[in-house]
Amino acid sequence: MACPKTRAPVVEHEGWLYSTDESTRLRYPIRDGFPVMLIDEAETVSESEFASVMAAAGKVAATGGSQDEASS
Repeated sequence: MACPKTRAPVVEHEGWLYSTDESTRLRYPIRDGFPVMLIDEAETVSESEFASVMAAAGKVAATGGSQDEASS
């Protein structure tokens, strides 16, 4: 799955799908088990939240990710 705005891979974390694109830091909600991948529904997260989520997912934020997208 990819971010509809940037086409970057996404990772799932605590009920959200986070784009691995460091320049936008977008997250998309998961509602009733379904990802809502609409740009209008995306939220921009802080740099610290983005870094924390990418670290938890094993991604390297500076490169947009060093591993394959998470499979959830």
